[in-house]
Amino acid sequence: MSATTVPASPEAIEIAARLLRAGELVAFPTETVYGLGADAMSERSVAAIFSAKGRPRFNPLIVHVPDLAAAEALAEFDARARRIAAQFWPGPLTLVLRRRYHSGLSLLASAGLDTVAIRAPAHPVAQALLRASRRPIAAPSANRSGRVSPTEAAHVAEELVDGVALILDGGPTAVGIESTILDLSGEPPALLRPGAVTLEQLTELLGPIAAPGSGSVKAPGMLPSHYAPSLPVRLAATEARPGEALLAYGADTLPGFSEVLWLSRSGDLAEAAANLFAMLRRLDRPPFTGIAVMPIPEHGLGRAINDRLRRAAANIRVEFNSRRRSP
Repeated sequence: MSATTVPASPEAIEIAARLLRAGELVAFPTETVYGLGADAMSERSVAAIFSAKGRPRFNPLIVHVPDLAAAEALAEFDARARRIAAQFWPGPLTLVLRRRYHSGLSLLASAGLDTVAIRAPAHPVAQALLRASRRPIAAPSANRSGRVSPTEAAHVAEELVDGVALILDGGPTAVGIESTILDLSGEPPALLRPGAVTLEQLTELLGPIAAPGSGSVKAPGMLPSHYAPSLPVRLAATEARPGEALLAYGADTLPGFSEVLWLSRSGDLAEAAANLFAMLRRLDRPPFTGIAVMPIPEHGLGRAINDRLRRAAANIRVEFNSRRRSP
């Protein structure tokens, strides 16, 4: 039975808040993508997220709060973290910080780690839901694990059938890709996932930023294969292959593709990011044999777009290599 989808009116937000307090799952819009929310203080509610998504339990969740004051009750903020939060919150930036020992947060939300991934979303519906529920909300993207993230309420309804009590429809999301994740739990700061808050912006405030280290998965979106459609994704395409559809970028396109969708004709990276997941979904269907993507500049927001595309393409490469090794 599919979840009920309702416009995100004040009345619907109050109903959603009551459902969250009662231990139910609610999908809601943020400025990045739609999230699948649960009471972050309840182990049982957080466990329901993993069940609904088919998500590995070693993969942590992001805890959403309305503001810095709420975040400081759950995590240990140093001067760096306060400076970054003051600059970019509310907004599409997640901070990985040491979890306060008596925070009350579900350990499952942090995959048993002593850190927590936390952010204050900028979307008015997300903010209203957080304040109405009076709970921190653990919320990964509202889709099946490893699949393309949802940027519209209809995408959530297509992906998740069981276990979701309500979907709040706040229209298409503005940013279109998940939040930047910055690890400030140690030295030096490390960029775990690129997003709308760019590496250049973070470096300007903090100085050098490291790449992710090896070891435990400390935040969402770090698995090699993620954000994957069912069709193969081919990157940096310069020519057509039989039956492929194309995601184009820039004023010019390439001939010979079965269908072409433009991420941005003008070369606007923000527009390309906002369109990325919705257009991947539109092309992920027969009779296409695959999805080709024109080159995207590797700077600013383009770094985040390319990160998602590489992970979308990795699923096919892993399966292909596995078949080659089979006897």
